[in-house]
Amino acid sequence: MGAGSAASGAGEPLTQHGPEAGQGAADQGGAVGLLCGAGLLPVRVAQSLARRGRRVVAVCIEGEADQAIAGVCAEVHWTGLAKLGRWIRLFKEARVEAVLMCGGIRKRRMFGSRSAMMPDWRTLKLWYDRLKSREDHTILGAVVEEFEREGIRVGSVPQHCPELIAPPGCLTRKQPTARQWRDIRFAWPIAKQVAALQIGQCVVVKDLAVVAVEGIDGTDAALERGGLLAGSGAVAVKVPKEGHDERFDIPCVGPDTADVLGRSGVSALALEAGRTVLLDREEVRRKADAARVCIIAVTAEGVREAEP
Repeated sequence: MGAGSAASGAGEPLTQHGPEAGQGAADQGGAVGLLCGAGLLPVRVAQSLARRGRRVVAVCIEGEADQAIAGVCAEVHWTGLAKLGRWIRLFKEARVEAVLMCGGIRKRRMFGSRSAMMPDWRTLKLWYDRLKSREDHTILGAVVEEFEREGIRVGSVPQHCPELIAPPGCLTRKQPTARQWRDIRFAWPIAKQVAALQIGQCVVVKDLAVVAVEGIDGTDAALERGGLLAGSGAVAVKVPKEGHDERFDIPCVGPDTADVLGRSGVSALALEAGRTVLLDREEVRRKADAARVCIIAVTAEGVREAEP
């Protein structure tokens, strides 16, 4: 989940009960809570947990989370963004064994009308008393600490849904060319530094020159800008920072990423194997192959050992 802005919705949250509610099989492994932002990830995580026999309780950010989550979870609550006290209360009432934070929050919205956040008291105390900066890692790390102060353990997607993590290897028919490998090796340490500075996780390069860096607008926008500036043949690298907290700071790519690659002109994307969520990999492969782009998951060692 990325740090972010206000979601709409004042008043009491809407509670929904999905098809799994009350089914014995769903209770066998205990309840897991999901704090759901935007994108496909919360839905795929909920489906993965349900297949494991877990009862899934979702707290969804209005204006961000996908309505499809309601068809997957045993219990769904819709609430605003700055409602930390309410999130804690809902998860404690559901007696969840752990909470996973998944999906993005459009952080740029916080630079619009801040009054739209309508924070509760616990969020206000966190925001003004505890945060030393407004960087994603700082905000989300503080949220994790608040959950754990209340006895709510915060888990990670790799821990609970390991099949969603990208293994080493080339996902697509197209393999990186020698030229693309040069750009990957060049971009990898730069992307790591950008991530360490909490600026973004993705850089776009061409012929050993940086042409775009992910900022508050996100990876898709960085790919679009990189393709616009460099034309065809640009290469992207998307990685987490070293020592990242995989409970909330893990890169995620899926079918939409393949769509952006196809229309932007970025011809190759390198991900860090074992540290990146890859959603719907068969659909990603199909779309990337149709667009004749390369997507590869590789370790840092693999980048260093790649043929020059």
